[in-house]
Amino acid sequence: MQHKLIYILLTLASVITYGQVNLSLDADKAEYAGKDIVNLTIVLELNGSDLVQQTGFQLPDLSKFNIIGSGSVTNTVIDPATNTLITQKISRIALEPKKKGKIKIGSVLVTVNNKIYKTEPFDVNVKEFVEKKSLAGNTSNDVYLNMEIEDREVYQDQPTIAVLKVYSRNMDNLRKVKNIHLPQQDNINVHPINFNRSEIDPTNSGNMASQILAMFMVFPNEAGYVEVPGVSASVNSHSSKNKIVSNKIKLNVKKLPEGAPDCFKNAVGNFNVSVYNATKEKPEAKKPMNVVVKVSGEGNLPDMELPKIAASPDYEIFAPKITSKVSPGTTGMKGVILASYVIIPKKSGAISIKTEQFAFFNPENKEYIDLGQETLALNAFSHEQVLEARSTVEKVNEYTNNLLETVNTPVLKTTSFKVKEKSKFHWNILLTNIVILLGLFIAYLLFKTWQKKRTLVRETAPSKKSLGSVAETEREIKELLKTDINDYFSYLENLKDNGEYEKFFETLEELDEEVRGQYFQGSVSEFKTFLENHKGSSLAEDYGKLQQKIQIEKYSPVKSVEALEELLKTIVNLYSQISK
Repeated sequence: MQHKLIYILLTLASVITYGQVNLSLDADKAEYAGKDIVNLTIVLELNGSDLVQQTGFQLPDLSKFNIIGSGSVTNTVIDPATNTLITQKISRIALEPKKKGKIKIGSVLVTVNNKIYKTEPFDVNVKEFVEKKSLAGNTSNDVYLNMEIEDREVYQDQPTIAVLKVYSRNMDNLRKVKNIHLPQQDNINVHPINFNRSEIDPTNSGNMASQILAMFMVFPNEAGYVEVPGVSASVNSHSSKNKIVSNKIKLNVKKLPEGAPDCFKNAVGNFNVSVYNATKEKPEAKKPMNVVVKVSGEGNLPDMELPKIAASPDYEIFAPKITSKVSPGTTGMKGVILASYVIIPKKSGAISIKTEQFAFFNPENKEYIDLGQETLALNAFSHEQVLEARSTVEKVNEYTNNLLETVNTPVLKTTSFKVKEKSKFHWNILLTNIVILLGLFIAYLLFKTWQKKRTLVRETAPSKKSLGSVAETEREIKELLKTDINDYFSYLENLKDNGEYEKFFETLEELDEEVRGQYFQGSVSEFKTFLENHKGSSLAEDYGKLQQKIQIEKYSPVKSVEALEELLKTIVNLYSQISK
């Protein structure tokens, strides 16, 4: 009985091992730096000759990675102990992470003998990476630039946002980074979003402080793997000026889908097109008129090819003048671009001005949208029709203007008397002007009467003013010398807003001299001592710090609007306290 039981157990064990399927998915490690390659290994093991793999490996969603490469190998052996056929298929996939943080890798699926097998999902952790291209000869206070692009897989001519950060163990070095030069390359178009510096983050990777220096949009204009070159900047110190360069980033630029309309060129985004006549006068044959093609929307607006006005035998076209008002948006550059054409109708009558057909690709819906042609219907008049349509007053004005233009006396330049055409005479304006003139005349008479009375009072009144003491006399002299510094503050504000930085600092020196002159102090050091003795040590110390800050900003190679605004606030506050 015992031998039969052992025989049954051995038979069941052989049946269990016969026809066994093992599927696994593993990564080479759990944590990666930003530039590390994630290697995934898929292993499928079939124990048994009757097991048939019906489908290939169905991979999980790997959109958060760039697939760099893949490969597979199949091994087949026979286990001599059990005489079982063992088939082993191994596949490897190399991935480049697009973002940092925890990334979930899903299950791999495969169908064997009408049964679906899958692996367990797991997470990999991608740490923030800083490529250390440091300043030479400065190991304790190194400064590093790092460019980050989260979305590294985009369509051709679709933007992706890049962020430039600076890292250093010494926070004082962060403000020394100046002269940021964004990357330039033929296969990318770069447009800045802002150069506003963020707050300093004191705790970051590698015990280094970090700060965001700039954000910009990158528009790759060709498909394939496109490498964005590094951003360069300079680190200015008192003794030297060093150049640092950020890391490079490779983008996976997808080719635009098939089925593009014939009129599609390179517009990617969401746009609208309109055409209108910008000339106020009636269209006249053989006379120029201004026709504007307006393109609005969001996408690669500054870099796309604009729809032109189609040629026609009915009119003559001249090259357009392009004006644009574009700013960064959420999915590209947004705004309006105007193409202003000069068009001369060749004949009178009905004229149809048409634009070229225009189409764009919308990456959000992943479809092409054909807007077709925009049409502007006009009725061009002949010269005789325009003359007939004029009123008697307009004809008289035209004759008068022609006479004044052609006949000029040697005594008086008559062209200055040309009559400007008006549609009608505004009596309300005339009456308003008469009332204003009468009011001014009455005010003048009242002022002269008051002035005469005041003169008589001064002549009859006895002089009782005392000479006063020496201290009172000195106080009066100071009041006469005192300058209204609010005028300086308003003027400095205007110079800052207009970007006249050299004039800004010259005016600032004049203000300082004026304030020092109020207290009869010649130099900055003497004035600082005077403030310490009469106004307090705190105000004197603030004055000294302000002078240092002015010198730093004055000789800074790059003038920051935010820094000048902060400097002007400090100037207004301090000099207002001094002049009290």
